[in-house]
Amino acid sequence: MKRKKVAAVIGTVAAIAACAAGIFLYKVKFEKKRQDVLEEYMGYIEKGRYDKMYALLDEASRNTVSAEDFVVRNKKIYEGIEADNIRLDVSEKQEKSQPISYKVTMDTVAGEISYDNDALFEKESGKWRIKWNDSMIFPNLKAADKVSVVSIEAKRGEIYDRNGALLAGQGTVANVGLVPGKMAVQPQEELEAMAALLGTTASSISDKLDASWVKDDSFVPVKKITNSALETPAGEEEASLKDKLLELPGVMISDAESRVYPYGDCTSHLLGYVQEINAEELEELKGKGYDEQSILGKSGLEKLYEDRLKAQKGYKISIVDAEGNEKEALASVSAKDGENITLTIDGHLQQSVYEQYKNDKSSSIVMNPKTGEVLAMVSTPTFNSMDFVLGMSQEKWDSLNNDEDKPLFNRTRESWVPGSSFKPVIGAVGLTTGTLSADENLGASGLSWQKDESWGDYQITTLHEYGEEAVLRNALIYSDNIYFAKAALKIGADTLTEQLKKLGFGEDIPFEIGMSKSQYTNEDHISSEIQLADSGYGQGQILVNPLHLACIYSAFVNEGNMIKPYLEIKDARGPEYWKAGVFSKEAAAVIQEDLTEVIADENGTGRGAYTEGADLAGKTGTAEIKASQDDENGTELGWFAVFNTNGDKKSSFLMLNMVEDVKDRGGSGYVVDLDKGLLDEMLTKE
Repeated sequence: MKRKKVAAVIGTVAAIAACAAGIFLYKVKFEKKRQDVLEEYMGYIEKGRYDKMYALLDEASRNTVSAEDFVVRNKKIYEGIEADNIRLDVSEKQEKSQPISYKVTMDTVAGEISYDNDALFEKESGKWRIKWNDSMIFPNLKAADKVSVVSIEAKRGEIYDRNGALLAGQGTVANVGLVPGKMAVQPQEELEAMAALLGTTASSISDKLDASWVKDDSFVPVKKITNSALETPAGEEEASLKDKLLELPGVMISDAESRVYPYGDCTSHLLGYVQEINAEELEELKGKGYDEQSILGKSGLEKLYEDRLKAQKGYKISIVDAEGNEKEALASVSAKDGENITLTIDGHLQQSVYEQYKNDKSSSIVMNPKTGEVLAMVSTPTFNSMDFVLGMSQEKWDSLNNDEDKPLFNRTRESWVPGSSFKPVIGAVGLTTGTLSADENLGASGLSWQKDESWGDYQITTLHEYGEEAVLRNALIYSDNIYFAKAALKIGADTLTEQLKKLGFGEDIPFEIGMSKSQYTNEDHISSEIQLADSGYGQGQILVNPLHLACIYSAFVNEGNMIKPYLEIKDARGPEYWKAGVFSKEAAAVIQEDLTEVIADENGTGRGAYTEGADLAGKTGTAEIKASQDDENGTELGWFAVFNTNGDKKSSFLMLNMVEDVKDRGGSGYVVDLDKGLLDEMLTKE
């Protein structure tokens, strides 16, 4: 029994010894080395866990700097320089009695910073702790020093028209504010008057005046407005806004820099606007050179070209002493101005088109059909880009959003029912495919027609009855719906579908600005004879984008080839065809000749645009928008496409305009009349 007890005791002792040895080995194996502690310390920087970094300091270091001061200093420096992607490289096989040598590389707002450093350690309670001072941040940083981040401003790129006129760029606006010491003793009445003039509230002005930094002699900005708005009188006998504001005690007006749009309303849909970046956008664009003060293109070309227009601030990171003297430059990156962009747009023509159509709901495209240069692109009604740049009241925003004429809606980007403006396309398709002959008489049918009784009560109607033969030339001059319905039936659904696809229907338009696709049906095929017939005169389910239709018309100028449109002038950029050979050369020539008669012939629907000595060709269109054939409450779209036939690559132009709600206003004739003045300007332009 004793032997067994002794053996048991010996076994127990051995087990305890083995267990102790295991614990010792575990500690040896898993005890953090100095390198592990250093890696942990550096890893907390990107996580912003400065409190965790402080916990890794030795007692002597913690007696030197408080946790609060440590956290504030490290946070201010690392986040101020936007430290990111921190890499640590520790030298191997270093003696415990020696400092650990290591290299740190990090990305910052001013580029990459890389430095070599040493870390000292102290073992406390069996754990390695860092002997810290400010040189752990940067080797030459002392306790009294600061890390300076200086930003160097850059200029946002500007947008110019084809003649070098500024469309969007740096300018000045009026900064309206108050000097508190010069205000009335009881200013409430004056504040309310000022608020009414500026479209803001007296309480918001009071809030600005109550800011902690405001002194009696401070200039307190209230609102920025355009200089034109400041100088323009409300009426012929009324004082200007500037005069009314300066009558109020304490009001002061100064200049402030701003993004400006010299052509005003007429370019707003095209150019869009910029605004200060918001928190969500800043997070989304992290690492792309934006900060809280950046401006960002929010719509139009300002948004489309943002990556090229944006200004890249320069930065310099330095260590400076207590007096602000630079001790060491750690990193720097030069400021980079945004790229300037020149458009094919003619600012004067853009303004002229806008002035002609500003009271309508319209879409206008002017282009050079031989080069593809877009000379004007106007949608009305519109808004003013500066309202977004300078900030607008809730009342103004609500009025834009709730306006039934939809001033924020860019009509040039949408697709519309083309009506009779589509007839030349049908004629060219028929001639090209051999399914239609220009001299073939399809028969006079009066003012209404149907193929046969299978159409039930459905009748195709036309406005003009003429005693001449129903041939292509006359059908275009008189805009005969019935002729083109018959032509579409002769062409056939399959052939028409195939040819419209060749014309780019269902495709994205190859243009800098995204446009809606044109369509020939709501489904995947033309489903009935009636739909096919209606398609022949631009009704049915046909929808065409105005720029696309202008490109199709360019084929009548380019021997059957459709030009590729473009908006930006680039070096060595020549004309390109979007679609080659969409019509035969012969078909294009016939259609062009017939379209000259639409304007030249006294009975032509485009006769209102006739100009003595000018070789013009064109086509009108009045598209019906109604729920059924019997609907008498529908509306109409008025179209007019017109081009000169004798122009060279410099002087050629093609203008296409669409106006909504022309019913009872003359239909397409209303558009022709408006275009007459524009045509006179373009024909006399050098």
